[in-house]
Amino acid sequence: MLFDSHTHINNENYTDEQRAALIAEIAASDVSYAMDIGFDLASSVQAVKDAQENDWCYAVVGFHPHDAKNMDDMTLELIGGLAKKDKVKAIGEIGLDYYYDHSERDVQQFWFRRQIQLANQLKMPIVIHTREADQDTMAILKEEGAFSAERQSWFPKRRGPEGKELADSRVLLHCFSSSKELANQYVKLGATLSICGPVTFKNNRRTKEVVETIPMEFLLVETDAPYLTPEPFRGRPNKSPYVEYTTRKVAEIKGITYEEAARITCENAKHFFNID
Repeated sequence: MLFDSHTHINNENYTDEQRAALIAEIAASDVSYAMDIGFDLASSVQAVKDAQENDWCYAVVGFHPHDAKNMDDMTLELIGGLAKKDKVKAIGEIGLDYYYDHSERDVQQFWFRRQIQLANQLKMPIVIHTREADQDTMAILKEEGAFSAERQSWFPKRRGPEGKELADSRVLLHCFSSSKELANQYVKLGATLSICGPVTFKNNRRTKEVVETIPMEFLLVETDAPYLTPEPFRGRPNKSPYVEYTTRKVAEIKGITYEEAARITCENAKHFFNID
């Protein structure tokens, strides 16, 4: 039982035939659940469609920081409408990307704030994209109440290490690639971290240290397909069934069985996204 917590079945480069073939492959695999993540209006609409047509698929809607330059009040309202549809489980992927700067930074920050506010209005989980913007991402999340006691009160508590109940902010740092120190800061704030294919790369010590440090109760696994393909398929387009290899690496680092890692990360993702 695998849960791919972040994939792009809605990728705009897929033809209808390619998308249908990918969906059939996922349905025949060990992936029991997949979150189809929006990055602009068209991809959010497609994610909702994919979720409605496939039992194992769920949707997340929102604007990626690359596409923040295309947002306005009307598109935010449309995202809010999509968020109320069946099987839509979070607002995302939203955040900041200072590596590419495809949108001006002040524009990214403005629409990041507005989308956090939307998630708070709807009392929904948030999926975060952040790259080369750790300080501003953390600051804006705090300033907009993403870790507030009020927000934490909306969601069931997380079952932490040794069965202890812990507050859950329902903030997910997708494809976490920062330091173990920052990871610990986020965990203390009630956030969840998702681990992606690069954890399988031989020289990626940083992400391995995050997995070593953070309790399993705070970890999810993902593909970010068609990007960030894990070993042994690096160099090819990624796809949801390859989440198995990320899960196996997490299990190896944690010193647990693959089956246990798959079960725990699946349960964590179902809890995060409010899936029965």
